[in-house]
This record gives sequence, C-alpha cells and structure tokens, in this order.
Amino acid sequence: MRVVRVRLFALRQPLRHSFETSSHRKSGIEHVLVEVTDADGQTGWGEIASPSDPFYGAETTVTAWEIATRYLVPALLRAEGEDPAELEASWARVRGHEFAKAGFSGAVWDLASRRRGIALAAALGGTRDEVVAGVSLGIEPSIDELLAQVELQRAAGYPRVKLKIAPGWDVEPVRAVRGAYPDLDLHVDANGAYADDERAAAVFARLDREALTMIEQPFAPRDLVAHADLQARLDTDVCLDESVVDLGDLRTMIRLGAGRVLNIKVSRMGGFTVARAAHDVARDAGIPVWCGGMHEFGVGRAANVALSSLPGFLLPSDVSGSDKYYESDIIAPPVTAVAGRVTVPTGPGIGHEVLAERIARDASRVFDSSAAEAPEAVLTAG
Repeated sequence: MRVVRVRLFALRQPLRHSFETSSHRKSGIEHVLVEVTDADGQTGWGEIASPSDPFYGAETTVTAWEIATRYLVPALLRAEGEDPAELEASWARVRGHEFAKAGFSGAVWDLASRRRGIALAAALGGTRDEVVAGVSLGIEPSIDELLAQVELQRAAGYPRVKLKIAPGWDVEPVRAVRGAYPDLDLHVDANGAYADDERAAAVFARLDREALTMIEQPFAPRDLVAHADLQARLDTDVCLDESVVDLGDLRTMIRLGAGRVLNIKVSRMGGFTVARAAHDVARDAGIPVWCGGMHEFGVGRAANVALSSLPGFLLPSDVSGSDKYYESDIIAPPVTAVAGRVTVPTGPGIGHEVLAERIARDASRVFDSSAAEAPEAVLTAG
C-alpha cells in the first residue's frame, strides 16, 4: 500500500447547542479532514479533531495544519507497507502532535480496511455489533437549564450522562441532577480544572456521596501523584483522560493507582495503533475503558464507534448520534443512536460514505499534495 496523494480540508460546523467546559464556551467546531489516495485510486479518510484553542491541550487546528503539511504529508508519501502501523511509523520521529497524527492514522486505517474489503472495527479486532453510547453535557447558565438538557438526552434513550464541572459549578448541579434522576448512570468531568488543595478535597469528598460512576480528570494532566492520593481517599472511581497520552503514562497510572478507569481518545493518543495497545494494557490490568470524544464530525465519530467495539470497552462511550451536535453531517448515513445504542458498521472502512464534494465545497482552507506548488514548498520539508 502506497499513498500517492493527500488532501486536507479545514471545515467548521455550528453546534446545535453551545457547549461550555471549565475553560471556555464554544458554539461551533473546526476540524481538519484528511483524505489519502493510493496508487489504485482508493481513498481513506481521517479527522484531526484538535480544538481551535489551546485549552484542552497544546495542539490547535493551526498547529495541526502546520505539522501535517510540513512533516506528516511528506513522511506518508515516502512510506510504504500493507499494515497501517508501518505507515504510522513513518512519522514516529515527530514528537507530540498526537491530534495531527491521529487524523493521518485514521485515514490510513480506513484506507487499509477498504483495500481489504473489511470493516474498520474488524481490522482493529472489534467483537461487538453495537456499542452503548453516552452523552456529555456542558456547563449551563442555570441548574434548571442543565436539568432540561439532561431530560432531553434521557428522553432520547441515552443511559449515561456526563456533566462538565468546574470550581463553583460542581456539587450543587450534581446534587440537583442526582436528586431528579436517582438511578441515572452519572459521571463528572473536570478537565483538570482543580488545584490539589483543601477546597478541592472538600468538593470531591461531597461528590463521593453522589453515587457517581466516576470522577474524570480532576487535576492537571501531569499531576499523577495528586490523582493517586485522591483515588486512595474516594470510593468513587477516578478516571484519567488528559493524563494518559502514551503507554508510558498508562503504566505510570497503573503503578501509582492514579485511577481505576481510563478514557481512551484516539486523538489524544495519536492514532489507532497506540489506542488499541492502550486498550490491551488496560484490559490486562483489569481497568475498564471507554472511548471519549472531541465533538467529532462523522468521519471521526464513525472511527470512534469502530474502536468502541473492542472487548475492553466496558462503559458507555461518547459516540452519541451526530444529531446531538450537528444539524447535518459529512457522512451518509450519519451516526445514529437508537435507545442509546449505536450499530457498528460492517461495510468496508468506517462503513459510511464520506460526502467529499460537500467537504470540498464548504472547506475554509484546502491543501493538496499534488498541487504544482506542493513538491518544493512542502514535500522537501522535514
């Protein structure tokens, strides 16, 4: 398998409902779509789901575009191999920039699966024909508005709801939701917003009494010791997200007891090969995993569904239907959830038609490695 052409498309889509985390509120999402074409004319698609701003992590759509065009494109065009992991190895010397790498990883895994005529889920080793989906709800202007959002998603059939929390928006809204829905599978996500101090300790001690499924990423990503200390004090499971970027981080988490649940994001971990390996390590350690999301468009969302079909994904994943976030999507059919469950596609690759013409029409920026100016300006870089 040899990739002979790479195209990138920067695309923005408005959210149906604005979404606020501990760092900021957003009303739209901009991601970069990656299309790769092999010598036979077969194509594969991936999604660089980096945020527009450096709040979740250091990467943004701007940095991802630069790394992709200067380093990942030329590395991929020089690479050859039937196994997607061989193509991923072509950019291994690039440190960091996991979101950019993940977009390219998704594209080559999709391409390789299509060439073999099998589903991406099967190529990854998936064992399920459907996955349980949960939803993530942002910080709302009021508790009443939050309760309305919870009811909307419960009515849609989603069995798990995750609430974003931040200092000043934590115990009270969680208690209100728990009071209204005593049997709801409920967990909270701080995105590392809390300092490891007495005030945070008091907040988490109170949340520990709310029968939560987990408390996700309470402290800063690198502060694994603080997470271990907190986990030792709580009955509620601590889940790590931003803290685990590679397998070394995961082994440190396990050794320290810094959490009992792992959120695996393909984007955060740099692609499918490492995400699948993280699944295997966690499963061997008895740690349940679930697939987190970054408000992906259909390409990335379908890829997440495929990953979630692996046997160690024991908890509902952030693979809710596209209609929760967007009026329309860039794949057909869109990802849909029925009674909180998403069917794992069985068609080749991600199992959906990518609406390439719409993507090209609506993109705000396009890169094409076959353009006349590309060889000198881009392909000799790095």
